[in-house]
Amino acid sequence: MKNLPYLTLLFFLGACQSTPKIPAKKMMPPKWVSYDESKQLAVNEEHKNPRMQYKLIQSKFLDKNTIWQRLNGQLDNFSEEDYQRLKPMILEQDIKILQKNIAAGKFNYEQLTQWYLYRILKFENDPAKTLHSIIDLNPNAVAMARRCDREKSKSQHPIFGMPILVKDNINTEGMTTTAGAEVLKDNRTNDAFIIQQIKNKGGIILGKANLSEWAYFFCQGCPVGYSALGGQTLNPYGRHFFETGGSSAGSGTTMAANYAVAAIGTETAGSILSPSSQNSIVGLKPTIGLLSRGGIVPISSTLDTPGPMTRSVADNAILLSAMLGKDPADSASAANPIQRIEWDKVDNQDLSKLRLGVNEDFLSDSIYKLTTEKLAAAGATLIKFKPAEINFPDFVTFLNADMKKDLPSYLRNSTGPSVTVRSVADVVAYNLKDTLQRIPYGQEYFNGIVAEDISENDFAKLKTEYKSKASAFFEKPMKEHQLDAILSINNYSAGQAAMAQFPCLTVPMGYKESGEPISLTFIAKPWEEEQLLRIGYAFEQLTKVRKMPSGYQ
Repeated sequence: MKNLPYLTLLFFLGACQSTPKIPAKKMMPPKWVSYDESKQLAVNEEHKNPRMQYKLIQSKFLDKNTIWQRLNGQLDNFSEEDYQRLKPMILEQDIKILQKNIAAGKFNYEQLTQWYLYRILKFENDPAKTLHSIIDLNPNAVAMARRCDREKSKSQHPIFGMPILVKDNINTEGMTTTAGAEVLKDNRTNDAFIIQQIKNKGGIILGKANLSEWAYFFCQGCPVGYSALGGQTLNPYGRHFFETGGSSAGSGTTMAANYAVAAIGTETAGSILSPSSQNSIVGLKPTIGLLSRGGIVPISSTLDTPGPMTRSVADNAILLSAMLGKDPADSASAANPIQRIEWDKVDNQDLSKLRLGVNEDFLSDSIYKLTTEKLAAAGATLIKFKPAEINFPDFVTFLNADMKKDLPSYLRNSTGPSVTVRSVADVVAYNLKDTLQRIPYGQEYFNGIVAEDISENDFAKLKTEYKSKASAFFEKPMKEHQLDAILSINNYSAGQAAMAQFPCLTVPMGYKESGEPISLTFIAKPWEEEQLLRIGYAFEQLTKVRKMPSGYQ
């Protein structure tokens, strides 16, 4: 009997050593089943906005189950209980808070990435909630997060370990890059320059976001946020009532719905500002050349730029700084004079030291007027000005001429081996083989590109004329009143800013009576992104009006 405790101890030690490991709990994604959209289409036939009179909502080409297959093994041992437990620490939190929580051991990068993947599946697999905002997911996202957990001692930039969604016209290794077009459905490429910059700093590419097909220079008058591959992107603030904005529709809706920490969009003339405003998030359209355009499906090498889309100004600055870098293959990027974005100093702005231009044409908007009054009450000096009359009658011709040479260059040099089309004419001919499925809204802009015959000399004159007119539109009031920035609404001044190559930052400023978001847009001189971000941050902290869409909390 004296040996019993000893024998008992040996028994339990042996039991511990021989107990088999509990196998990982496999998570099998639920199956997506297409829903009957006929009733909703009938309702939208009466919508007062012709662009919201949809012909279809769900993609005819992309089965969501193929997207969910990318989750195989990535959500093992992650449950609804895990999602709910982590939700207060992740939902709506900015990058600094997330990094602080990870440093405190509340969760790790793997769990953060799993939480966002689980949330995407939770909402995008529900016909009553889906925004049709995801075209592809990264099958290696969790593996990348695990590597971040192993290497977090090497972390130097706050983008490290942060899951990011990318507009699906930006080349991203391991996923397709389609521009929403069926002809590019199997396009597998290397990383675009800005994606490689993010990865070099430890950022995690979570997946690809839906967009207006070919960045909305494809079908005239068609719904924004529609693509043949992704279907119709919907706005979480009013799924069938409000436009998503375009063309970076998926980047905007995914940020509003908290599907990732941050997203990347692209803009030619309004394609970041519009969806950011429509989805009550922060969007920056940088000076042309601040960020590389290498590996991005183009419209115009003159006007195109990628840019960050986030839920806060501070996060916008962080993502912008992560993408920064001179790309020798992009002449505009190679000439970029900005070496660093001081993301950690965006909170250093005194509103009382600012001189801001108020466009008199916009004061009829009650929210804009009230917002300018708030800024004045906070100490900012506001100067009203009457904008000059300006128009660009041949703007479509301008874009036609650029895209006619720029898109073939991308198709030749930046696509994967499965892509055989080499010109806009090739794409038009391909689509004509199945007009009901591939081009339900037509391809009028592409037809115009094929027919465009402006001479190089006339195009050069047009470019010079338009840039001069657009620059004067902003420079005249800025010089006359010594303005730090001009205040606009949403993407109302996007065309002028594009041609002048002036940077723009849009920040939520409220909601209309209908619940539709509306934003204040700050416009500054070229290369003044840091100033814009400081102004935007001060405004954001003053107003703090952004609220989550009610169905996605």
